[in-house]
Order: sequence, then structure tokens, then C-alpha cells
Amino acid sequence: MKPQYERVTMPDGCSVRVYHRQLAQIPFEWHHHPEYELTLTMNSRGRRFVGDHIAGYDGDDLVLVPPDMPHTWSSTERIDTDAPQVAVVVWFSGDWARRMADCCPEYAPLHKLLRRGAPGLSFGPTAAATMRARLQALLDASPRVRLAAVLDTLVELADADALPLASPSVHVNAGHGSRRPIPSGDALARQSTSSEAERLNRVLDLLDRRFNEPLRIAELCAVANLSERSLHRYFIQHVGESVGRYLGRLRIGYATRQLTDTGWPISVIAAKAGFPNLANFNRQFMATRGMTPSAWRRFFEMHGHTPQAAAGQPTLETRSPSLERARNRSKAS
Repeated sequence: MKPQYERVTMPDGCSVRVYHRQLAQIPFEWHHHPEYELTLTMNSRGRRFVGDHIAGYDGDDLVLVPPDMPHTWSSTERIDTDAPQVAVVVWFSGDWARRMADCCPEYAPLHKLLRRGAPGLSFGPTAAATMRARLQALLDASPRVRLAAVLDTLVELADADALPLASPSVHVNAGHGSRRPIPSGDALARQSTSSEAERLNRVLDLLDRRFNEPLRIAELCAVANLSERSLHRYFIQHVGESVGRYLGRLRIGYATRQLTDTGWPISVIAAKAGFPNLANFNRQFMATRGMTPSAWRRFFEMHGHTPQAAAGQPTLETRSPSLERARNRSKAS
């Protein structure tokens, strides 16, 4: 059984992503992604799978999962049957955490947390209670408030009591295509999954760097060493949308930031975002953001913040499109 590759995207203007999940039952969704994941599971009882580690969990369960390690939770019951099961998930980049630790001595403990977190960590009840106490800030509407709460939590966890999860043979080559066991105890077919992720990441990196240029599909296929049909299939499966739609979101996201961060004319912003036709830019911006670029800028100037409800941004309750599509396919079959 191959773990599903999850494409975690950071909302515009955010360094980390927080996901607030509430549901009747936590399903088994064996997956991995290149970000660190800190998950607090509440009002839930079941089994937790991290690499080759399998254990029961109960109550407030706080776990740090390292990059590219397959993992999932699978619940068996709610502790309070009148309330939903809840998972508060924080995704963050290891590179980002290291930069924060390097430039700010207050966050130097992040280096220790990342070192300790290589096999995955299960924290004790005191650490879980500390994170639970910060839920209001972690789920705040303001990205700055959420970021401060995440940083404070991570720094405290650097020295918190925790048990390592996956065995050394599983995490020693994490992120480099190593093979990892799956919950059944059989060897996990990591090579093909790693190859898919690496190919897709090469395409995503090219799109992120050159989104404002006219890119041909043949160039993307060459970078991934895939046929056009395979590239389209990989993108839909792992990212949850087509190449064109993803590229359009990158361009609109860049333009949105320039509308609030600069005084450039809208025609200049459109050109720099990769839209040589201003009318086409206005149409796509309206379709994505729910208002024209000029109205967006006026709203920001009047209120001091962007109209988040119309921003088309993932909310705290929005899950990754790649996993959502995978779950829907599973239901259909």
C-alpha cells in the first residue's frame, strides 16, 4: 500500500498553516508530505500509525511527524459521544524553522526540536495541555496571532517530555527515498512513491520560480521526465487540480500581494504576474477573488486588511485538495 502524497499549500501571507478538523470519525488515510506536522487530537480514541510505529491513543494526543514519513490516525470511538472528534494540525517547513532559529536567538530551541523530531515524537500530557490552552490563539482569524502561538508552542516542545516513534531504520534516510514499513508490517513500496513526489516537486518548483513567464507544457514534461498525459494525471492525483489552474492561482496570488504591498499601477501588476492582457487579468481576478483588482485595493486602503471572505483562501477548516480527492475516489470505488 503506497502512502498518498499530500500537497500542503501555505495561504498567502502565512508562514505556517493551521487546519482545524472536526468530524464524527477519523478515517485511515495513509499519507506523507515534505512538511513537519504537529497534530493535537482530542475527544478521540483509536490507533495511530507513524512510519513503522503503531500504538493506541486516547484523549489529548500530541504528536510531531517529520517530513515525508507516512502517517495516519484511525479512530474507533468518540470519548464524549455528544461532541465531534477534533484534530488541530500545524504544518510548517523545516527550512523555515531553521531560518527562524538562526536569525532569532529566542527561537534557537527549534534546532533541538527538529533534531529530536527525526523519528517522530509523541508528547506527554503536560505538553498536550499546553497546546490545548493555546487553541484560541492557534485558531485565531489573524495569521500573526496564529504564527506567534505556533512559535511559542514549538519552542516549548523542544524540551518537553516525548517518546520517539519510528525505528532508526525508518527515519535515518527520511526524505531521501528510503523504504519504510507500513502498518501491516510488510515493506512499504517507497521507491515509486518517492519518485512520483520528486518528479512532481521538480514541476512545482519550476512553476513557483517562473510562474510569470509563458511556460509550455512540453517544458514541464521534460523537467518531470513524464508524458503530457502522465503529468496531468499526477497533478490531478497529488495536487488536486490541473496544471493550468494551479499556475493561475500562483499568478493571482502574486498579484493580490502586490495590490496591497505596492503602489504599482494595476496594468504593471498584471504584466509582472504573467498576464499580458489586462482585461483577461481583471476577469480572472474577479472570478478568483470575487471583486475587481481596483476594488480589492480600495477595500484594503479603507479597512487596513484584505476581504478574507472573498479571498478564495483556504480556511482553517479546509483540507488539502489532494487528500480530499483521494478520499472521494476511495468512496467511489
